[in-house]
Amino acid sequence: MPAYDFTAPRLHVESDLAAGVVLPLDRAQANYLLNVLRRGSDDPVLVFNGRDGEWRAHLVQTGRKGADLHVSERTRAQTPRADLHYLFAPLKSARLDYLAQKAVEMGAGTIRPVITRYTQGERINMDRLRANAVEAAEQCGILAIPDCPEPEKLGPALAGLAPERLLVFCDEDAPVTDPVRALREAADPAQPPPLAVLVGPEGGFSDDERAAIRARPNTVALSLGPRILRADTAAVAVLTLVQAVLGDAR
Repeated sequence: MPAYDFTAPRLHVESDLAAGVVLPLDRAQANYLLNVLRRGSDDPVLVFNGRDGEWRAHLVQTGRKGADLHVSERTRAQTPRADLHYLFAPLKSARLDYLAQKAVEMGAGTIRPVITRYTQGERINMDRLRANAVEAAEQCGILAIPDCPEPEKLGPALAGLAPERLLVFCDEDAPVTDPVRALREAADPAQPPPLAVLVGPEGGFSDDERAAIRARPNTVALSLGPRILRADTAAVAVLTLVQAVLGDAR
């Protein structure tokens, strides 16, 4: 038997979860299950709220456009939020959606917008960012909703990182030809420290920003190869690398 039920849709809810709870669905949720996914009465649905683990429920239609979920049993215990911080310079909306979704899929537990000198889109729809994080968690079986704190300037964001947290700085000018080796030399893969990843805007970091980042103790600068990557592509590339060497995919 597979360890995870891939056939049942998965829905994030705000309510507390326990056996016997009845969850009235709002119109958007009911429409999604009844009309988009074509689910009917008694079909299974997995629900989670980020606090009480994941629960199996079944759908009960309450009218042509309405439905409730009747919660029956817990399928997985709650897990803590992943201790991987992803710091990024905001992008324009469509690509920011992609970045947020992929960062969550790759295991980021905190997604923090950082304002730099060359940031292109300083006005960020944080509700949309958080909605993308929830959607990614729904689709990928993640139980703890990632934290999406308000945007912060680069200096305070760096100062807010705990000293023991290893900062992986994506720097196209870094003299690193073997990023895997650089990560292994920066930390013991057998006992990796808490991690943070920083990706800048497509205009790059200014010289003073780069100097400030490099001056932070417990920081490793990495080049992601000979090609200049778009910021949303760099997110997937560096998180894959970090997770494979020091993270939960090793």
